[in-house]
Amino acid sequence: MIRKVMLQILHNPRCRKSRETLQLIQEAGTEVQIIEYLKDVPSHSELESIIKKLNISPTGLLRKGEAIFKEQFKGKTLTDSEWIDVMVNNPKLIERPIVIKGDKAVIGRPPEQVKSLL
Repeated sequence: MIRKVMLQILHNPRCRKSRETLQLIQEAGTEVQIIEYLKDVPSHSELESIIKKLNISPTGLLRKGEAIFKEQFKGKTLTDSEWIDVMVNNPKLIERPIVIKGDKAVIGRPPEQVKSLL
């Protein structure tokens, strides 16, 4: 009998790492809720909760290579709450994919990191 554990993935179908991570989860036979975070953007409180589960600072979740980051936010000093607002308003800046299981979460970079939750 396959043990089913409900996971959530903040997923961008256009991202290769996100697709690879989702495939790993599906191949393991694990039930997963797919959240396309660019369409269904997490609220400030949801993102704050995810960051706590990841055990990182908000800046650790930023995609600093994105043009919008370089053009508008590079070198700025903001509070954690302000950085979360930046990500809510610019979800493209949220590192992906994020896989959540209960009170734990991992960033699927590399995709194999998700195995700790399976």
